Amino acid sequence: MVIEYERIWSYYNNNLKIREQKGGIKVIYTVTFNPSLDYIVSVDDFKLGMTNRTSSEQMLAGGKGINVSIVLKNLGLENTAYGFIAGFTGDEISRRLDRAGVNADFIKADSGISRINLKLKSIDGTEINGAGPDISKKNIESLLDRLEGLKAGDVLVLAGSIPACIPDDIYMNIMRMLDDRKV
Repeated sequence: MVIEYERIWSYYNNNLKIREQKGGIKVIYTVTFNPSLDYIVSVDDFKLGMTNRTSSEQMLAGGKGINVSIVLKNLGLENTAYGFIAGFTGDEISRRLDRAGVNADFIKADSGISRINLKLKSIDGTEINGAGPDISKKNIESLLDRLEGLKAGDVLVLAGSIPACIPDDIYMNIMRMLDDRKV
């Protein structure tokens, strides 16, 4: 994992130098279509079919784009996280990002809840990931309207899986929409 971060950071730094020569990066944005609350638990001596007690627990805002936003913030790079949230879990995702100093501008879905992912440490790294809320066409249009405001020099990170309720080609459509703007 460290090697991957080093490769990404090297790529980012090289592009940053080029962009600085051409007027610099204006703003960094991330998009997470299916943010989550990641509930990470460790269980010593896990036994299937039995009551098990955790030895440690952790709750984090998650989703690939959110993780990128948190890392960027920790590196001192301001950014804005876009995406969709819903229900009490969505409110908690927003609270946790606010406490971490990450600027988030989420669109609230009308129904459902943002997903909760259970990460079980101690056996084989088992994960149980929630499905997330239903994202309406109106919600998608709201996100696309926000992305329409990106300008030349802005950086957009599209990261993570796409929920079943969103068209599979959404990443491609966003890239086409922004292609002529040098984002």
